[in-house]
Amino acid sequence: MKIIDLAGQTRLLGLVPGELEDLRVEIDGVRSSDITRPVREIAPIAVRIHQLSIRCLQQLDTLSTSQYAVMKHGPETLARLSEAALRISVAASLCTYGITGRTDALLYEDGDRTADTSRRYLSDAVEELVRAAGMYRGLAQHLSRRLASAAARTEDQLLIDRATTERALTAAKVPASPAVPTASARRP
Repeated sequence: MKIIDLAGQTRLLGLVPGELEDLRVEIDGVRSSDITRPVREIAPIAVRIHQLSIRCLQQLDTLSTSQYAVMKHGPETLARLSEAALRISVAASLCTYGITGRTDALLYEDGDRTADTSRRYLSDAVEELVRAAGMYRGLAQHLSRRLASAAARTEDQLLIDRATTERALTAAKVPASPAVPTASARRP
């Protein structure tokens, strides 16, 4: 278990809703337009959402291997964080579908000549971003309150200490594996 700076992680959690809101505004702007150049108009947003998704997954990985995982409600909170990161990833994929929905008109005779298909995908992407922003906001507030409360910090520290002790005892009980003789050691 890694010991990390939870205040720094809380700050990072708290930044995500603002980034998601900025992306939502950009998607709304594209969605309300004619979407005449879908790759140029949507791809930069999709790339940024994918990048944010990767950062969120990296933070999830960091938190899941740290003291956060053994804190009170840690596993449940990590599950919610995982769902929020998934929603961001889905939003990025929906933006990519929005590109495809519009470019189909250029490739196929029966493709949607309007931007309606792309708009539907972009609307779904906005919904995912809004849900993820709400989840991140709630998670940041929850962790911030736990860090601000002396009683909660004490309770969490006891849980962390217990988990550390249990891991140390488990590691001490695991017998050392016998050495496997090498080919040169087997020769008489």
